[in-house]
Amino acid sequence: MTAALQIDHLSLSYDTPRGPHPVVRDFALVVESGGIACLFGPSGCGKTSVLRAIAGFEPVQGGEIRLGDAVLSSPSVHLPPEKRHVGMMFQEYGLFPHLTVAQNVVFGLRRQSHAEQHARCDELLALVGLRDAAKKYPHELSGGQQQRVALARALAPSPALLLLDEPFSNLDAATRERLTIEVRDILKQTGQTAVLVTHNEHEAHTMADSMLVMHPLADGAQNPGSH
Repeated sequence: MTAALQIDHLSLSYDTPRGPHPVVRDFALVVESGGIACLFGPSGCGKTSVLRAIAGFEPVQGGEIRLGDAVLSSPSVHLPPEKRHVGMMFQEYGLFPHLTVAQNVVFGLRRQSHAEQHARCDELLALVGLRDAAKKYPHELSGGQQQRVALARALAPSPALLLLDEPFSNLDAATRERLTIEVRDILKQTGQTAVLVTHNEHEAHTMADSMLVMHPLADGAQNPGSH
């Protein structure tokens, strides 16, 4: 299989009044095309920081992030988020309340024709089981339905990589378990390469093909964990 995402020797830090505060050091990850990888660990271990760096929201102090043949980030390279072909799915859903389900799904397809937008929306709503909800507004849907709409919207531009940041943490336990399986099936059906961040071990094992356990920095050394 071809490596879709490759991260080598990644170091991340945040500025504080006392100087740079390191959060990730010498981190490495490879995700094969069509694979689902999980970054698993407690709060403060740097997993969300890694996700934000992949998305382009955080600069890197060391190492390199590559997607296919393109360098996304390094100390000398920072490709803007909108040029990375990376989609994101958040725990808060992030749907626009004043737009219908269909309008939310096609929001990132404004350069396409109306006919192309309609066809892609119909395809994705069928995929997530919400074709009949196209004209509804987010407040008319359950939490699980809203998250499926968020998934459809994230998939609409056909991203090279999908990032999922604790996507099910706002759902009740039964919905969370059902949707974890459903989302994995959808990602596999579409061949979507993805990276999931979670602190829920059952969710990690259910969703991911591979899991990297992360630990907080200790004694000046980053333990990137094990697969």
